[in-house]
Amino acid sequence: MIGGAVLGDDKRVIRNIRPIDEAGIDDLTFIANPKYYKMLETTRAAAILVPPGTVEPDKNLIVVADPYAAFGKLLAVFYPVDHGPIGVHPAAYIEEGAWVSQEATVLPRAFVSSGARIEKGAVIYPGVFIGRNTSVGEDSILYANVSVYQNCIIGRRVILHSGVVIGADGFGFAAPGAGNAKIPQVGIVQIDDDVELGANTTVDRATLGKTWIQRNVKVDNLVQIAHNVVIGENSAIAAQTGISGSTKIGRSVIIGGQVGIVGHISIGDHAMIGASSGIHKDIPAGQVGGGRPFLPYKEWLKVESSKVKLPEMRAKLTQLIKQVEQLEAKINKPGEN
Repeated sequence: MIGGAVLGDDKRVIRNIRPIDEAGIDDLTFIANPKYYKMLETTRAAAILVPPGTVEPDKNLIVVADPYAAFGKLLAVFYPVDHGPIGVHPAAYIEEGAWVSQEATVLPRAFVSSGARIEKGAVIYPGVFIGRNTSVGEDSILYANVSVYQNCIIGRRVILHSGVVIGADGFGFAAPGAGNAKIPQVGIVQIDDDVELGANTTVDRATLGKTWIQRNVKVDNLVQIAHNVVIGENSAIAAQTGISGSTKIGRSVIIGGQVGIVGHISIGDHAMIGASSGIHKDIPAGQVGGGRPFLPYKEWLKVESSKVKLPEMRAKLTQLIKQVEQLEAKINKPGEN
């Protein structure tokens, strides 16, 4: 199942999965971080998922290329999610003109608007609102109180956690701070296959065209994605990040938590941005760094390491200024050389 090789007793029965410090004689555990290697000797686990090169003669080891990924696959086997019976619950509201597959699950108090399409295997939880002419692809899961406005496209195997809002108006106003004249937002949001959005994340519809979240993007809770943003496939974005309008994010970009990104810039493929950074200009592909403003990694480290020395540097600077003032006073005193 996970492509591993057993070192030890391959007849042991596994009944559960537990953390390495809690695992018992019937449990499977894993080690992915070197700081936990010392626990190999003391764990009571029946078997341990480990990376190649790990040796512990008195333990049953399952050697895999990526123990954390293997752990994730096995969690899905040991703890499958039960979404309830397939079919439309009588307490769900399906407007005339909507199409819902007989193999979908629509739970009580969900609302599916006219023209919407729900494909087989999709799960729609209570309180979900599906707007007109919106499509939800196969095996996607929309948890409680998700709202998807009109005309949006949700791909296959997408997971939208509770409170996600897809397709609210982008923040578009003429003469902001004065007239605040609303610019109609008439585009859509397109979310491709295998995307997962965390709780209370918001994705605004485009002014024109589409806001586009590409395949296999993973977004944490409480992230704001503005109108006409494009996020490239396989990117990962941590909580409380804000991405302003028309920003283009490349493939496999990693963005830490609480990052602020201005609009109309580009972030290249495979860039990595540290937490709490402020991004105000383009970042080239492969760039790693952080800070406010954003700096390449080595420069960022120099700046951050200097900050802790600021009190000492300030005291030294104050002392030097005082010495200079004393010297100037002495030089300028009449009658003295």
